[in-house]
Amino acid sequence: MRYTPHFLLEDVAEVKRLIAENPWATIVSNTAAGLVASHYPVVLEPTADDEISIVSHVGRPDETAHELGEHEILVIIQGPHGYISPNWYPAEQIIPTWNHVTAHLYGTPEILGDDENFRVLGDLVDHFEKRMPAPVSLELDEEGSRRVARGTVGLRLRVTRFDARAKLSQNKPPEVVDRIVDALENGPEFANPALAAEMRRVRE
Repeated sequence: MRYTPHFLLEDVAEVKRLIAENPWATIVSNTAAGLVASHYPVVLEPTADDEISIVSHVGRPDETAHELGEHEILVIIQGPHGYISPNWYPAEQIIPTWNHVTAHLYGTPEILGDDENFRVLGDLVDHFEKRMPAPVSLELDEEGSRRVARGTVGLRLRVTRFDARAKLSQNKPPEVVDRIVDALENGPEFANPALAAEMRRVRE
């Protein structure tokens, strides 16, 4: 990620929030066969305030393709992002940009045993189903769910380092930021309420 020190996101709690609110992740491995990338949901585990641990799973044979457990991997978390038009800047400024909140998480994954993988899969389903009026659970058909689970490999990533950015027009005057936020919230061209909300957060 481009080194932009004024947009660095170093607060572990904010990185955890980003993961929790944007759980669809990209897993990247540098393998003997070259770069491999896959996309899976991740769930945060409870940890100490200064630690980040996530659990996920991959479908077979992705665990072989990624050589999981053999080396460090990169997990990319992409939060709200979007185009920022110079129409929202003073007239003499004509260069657009792209605002975003992004975290790169690094670590060597631990491969989970079958029982823990099934528990993690159950937690994953429960995590997303809890907002439904009649939540579905793997326990409704544990035998059948375990058969399906055998086609997956669970993993835990204890993050050893991260590189995160919150590039949200912090380098612009307050009145310009107000125009950008208003356009993202109400404009017909590039409406992006989630990005506007992130911009409001960094101003609080």
